[in-house]
Amino acid sequence: MDINIKIGFIGTGNMGSALLGSLVSSGSVDNSNILLFDKDSARCKAISVKTGTGCASSSASLAEMSDIVIICVKPDNTDEVLMDIRTAFAEDTSKVLVSIVAGLNIVSYNNILGADAKIIRAMPNMPAMVGAGMTILSPGSNIDSAELENVRRIFEACGIVEVLPEKFVNKAIALTASSPAYVFMLIEAMGDAAVHSGIQRNKAYKMAAQAVLGSAKMVIETGLHPAELKDRICSPGGTTIEAVKSLEKNGFRSAMMEAMERCTDKAEKLACDHVSKNESVNLK
Repeated sequence: MDINIKIGFIGTGNMGSALLGSLVSSGSVDNSNILLFDKDSARCKAISVKTGTGCASSSASLAEMSDIVIICVKPDNTDEVLMDIRTAFAEDTSKVLVSIVAGLNIVSYNNILGADAKIIRAMPNMPAMVGAGMTILSPGSNIDSAELENVRRIFEACGIVEVLPEKFVNKAIALTASSPAYVFMLIEAMGDAAVHSGIQRNKAYKMAAQAVLGSAKMVIETGLHPAELKDRICSPGGTTIEAVKSLEKNGFRSAMMEAMERCTDKAEKLACDHVSKNESVNLK
């Protein structure tokens, strides 16, 4: 990454803080080249002091001083932010906007910032907080390979990155951005079962979490199909196949698939609602 590139974060909530923390910890960008803005000025200043980064007085000033602007706000606040920064993007068309906002498509950003604006949608997940995130990047048509590479390297400081066409982003939300919640529920349930059998809760959660971590690492590093790895553990007439039988009986897979479908439907509804709201405003 160009060492002189200026990166600005608008929003320092859970996800914004997670990305910022991993980027700072990686050392891939000089902290003096990172700028923050949050409506909660006290929070912004505290994080700025802790991380050795800058704190802007407004989203507009942050956009003026940044080469890459990363928006980490709620969908309902996105239009307000875009209105604040559009002058900076109009005056300097080389700036790149990266948005982690769920449900809003690239067209929505170009409608406000201009047809020439450089937009990348990013869908990270919370494990970015510990440098083990999974981020989906979807570049707009105005993005060149060098710009995409710079953004890729920012998110690689937080974990693994995959580039997908925008049509898959809403579907990837269920697979990556929301999925840690399902895994946390799995770990919690495994821990509860262990506690029921007499194991201390703190140890139960640690053992369950390590089992999940190790299993995921095997899928990634061996390249084997998950079903093949599962079959290697399921001895004939053994304990594991008994557990698998119970999971199948109770609809484990179908429940997971339906949950992900519902998640995708919600993401697409958010996108449609945002488009409808903008059309309504434009008609007034």
